[in-house]
Amino acid sequence: MHPFIHQSHAARVVFGAGALEHLAREVALLGAQRVLVLSTPAQRQQAEEAASRLGERAVGVFDQAAMHVPAAIARQACEHAAAVGADATLAFGGGSTIGLAKAIALETGLPILAVPTTYAGSEMTPIYGITEGGLKKTGRDLRVLPRTVIYDPELTLGLPTAMSITSALNAMAHAAEGLYAQDSNPVTSLMAEEGLRALGQAIPALSADPQGMEARETALYGAWLCGSVLGSVGMALHHKLCHTLGGSFDLPHAETHCVVLPHALAYNAQAAPRAMERIARALSQDDAPSAVFNLARAHGAPTSLRELGMAEADLDRAAALACENAYWNPQPLTYDAIRALLGRAWAGAAPQAHS
Repeated sequence: MHPFIHQSHAARVVFGAGALEHLAREVALLGAQRVLVLSTPAQRQQAEEAASRLGERAVGVFDQAAMHVPAAIARQACEHAAAVGADATLAFGGGSTIGLAKAIALETGLPILAVPTTYAGSEMTPIYGITEGGLKKTGRDLRVLPRTVIYDPELTLGLPTAMSITSALNAMAHAAEGLYAQDSNPVTSLMAEEGLRALGQAIPALSADPQGMEARETALYGAWLCGSVLGSVGMALHHKLCHTLGGSFDLPHAETHCVVLPHALAYNAQAAPRAMERIARALSQDDAPSAVFNLARAHGAPTSLRELGMAEADLDRAAALACENAYWNPQPLTYDAIRALLGRAWAGAAPQAHS
């Protein structure tokens, strides 16, 4: 076994069907007295119901969370939090809402209690991202790591089947890249493989029965593990591509992860054979890139950037941006190779190994 360093960023986790009933207790344990509840406009009603559980400890709902955390909305949210005297935020929703809470924490230091309603996994990471001027900037800061996470599978029952599948595939990307991260270690690799196994089982079950509680629990468990991996190790090509496509071309977050992941895995397959073996084993298949591609296609997830609204004429610029300030990656990046990868992803072609 090679030497390694493992840094744990443990948050308090409350997991189980009906776990939201413990919300008031968890807020009290944080010592918060004035909690601002965050959501997207679509989830305002659920956010208001969560606020009602807190009684006088809630100071209202800010419902303007948006995909890729636009800087203008982050500034507005910070100003609103200051105006109502918030001493903590409750992020009720998916990655967009949790991302907004992180932007507030980065600026103000306010602690976060997260209640995820998707499988994004952002709640388990100290990673933030803010988009301004057509560029998404990301970073790591322990101030943005939620202090407490409440995982209640019942809250995901209303997540449409298509969104459930894409969100689960998004989470799988965190674990897949964690297996070949520069700072991977045996602990995170165990979590990654188990997270992939859980989500690989949950996706077909969710597709067959979206209201099945066991599938919802398994998916949320897998998302927790995959998010924890992302919070502990560095990102590589896949996340750089998705940050570029989302921040600069406004493509939908989870769907972009679905399309890009098999192609990023294929690009890195020769340079990270052990990681590919573990991904394939977790999914009970022989080839990791094909396993992910076929899983997405079999359950109705998007497989091309074209169907997400990406213009073919923008692929040159996307490749150039992806090669700027590149994240570490096991396979070195070249413009021509990344442009070819994006071309296949745009067309919905099967993943092809880098040569």
